[in-house]
Amino acid sequence: MGVRASLRARLVERGLIWPLLRGVFVASQVQDSLGLRVGALQLVVPDHAVVVDRTAAWVHGVDALPRSAIHLMPRLDVVSSAGSRMRRPGIESGIRDFVPSDITVVGGLRLTTKLRTACDLGRRLWRYDALAAVDGFLRAGLDHSELLAEVDRFKGHRGVVQLRALAPLGDLGAESPPESALRLHWHDADIGEPKTQIWEYDDDGRPTYRIDVGDPEARYGAEYFGEQFHGTDDEEHDEDRIAWLEEHRDWSIEVFTKVDVYVPSSLPLTSCGEATPSPRRPTTCATRRTSTSLDDGEEPPGGWS
Repeated sequence: MGVRASLRARLVERGLIWPLLRGVFVASQVQDSLGLRVGALQLVVPDHAVVVDRTAAWVHGVDALPRSAIHLMPRLDVVSSAGSRMRRPGIESGIRDFVPSDITVVGGLRLTTKLRTACDLGRRLWRYDALAAVDGFLRAGLDHSELLAEVDRFKGHRGVVQLRALAPLGDLGAESPPESALRLHWHDADIGEPKTQIWEYDDDGRPTYRIDVGDPEARYGAEYFGEQFHGTDDEEHDEDRIAWLEEHRDWSIEVFTKVDVYVPSSLPLTSCGEATPSPRRPTTCATRRTSTSLDDGEEPPGGWS
């Protein structure tokens, strides 16, 4: 859009346009779509380049953007097929080796396939974000067995040990990145095999409530409460739901927030595992957490890649 930055800012403030990418704005009535994302990238990505990593995931419909993207437009992950780094403002570049099957073309835009992007993010991101990316690609249709078979191809590459550990844990039932991170805490605590999206039914056999992550045998469940879907207006419903699960279905439910799952030192489920008197009936490790001191756009201490 060929307008001054000050005018763009006013248009955004008034809700007339919204930023799609760095330097690319669209009218507010335009709905997000694959075609829109591809078209926007074609405005800023050179023809000889390949879109990779978080940006490729965004095109594939997988949420792998950094949490800071809420406040700060992320850099574009793009590499040159010419084998040299691209030095442009707003572009995170590098050198990457590809085979022809790693690249797909969508509407004229070259980007890494779902399989290659999942492997790259599984190797390169902070492990909690990496598992979320793997889960996201499984939800987007990537075959789990295909992913597992691809891991050994990256032997000797950066992050392959992490990818080898995380790929088997992939679960398309995780509905959001924080749920994936919460599940990884569960695996780290070694308190049993977690299941995702567990339905509980009323006395008439109707599906009533779902639990994000849990162990049905142990009747222990973990819920992630994000501000978007579990704000003040939802508190009464959330409390009623958890009370019903605990009182009528004998679940022990622990609630976690972004501070618990994204501050590395928290490791919320570790203490839970240590407090477990029996593998069949874990006790809750603390009172339900309601801390909101870490903003959705902030990174944990030390950051992540």
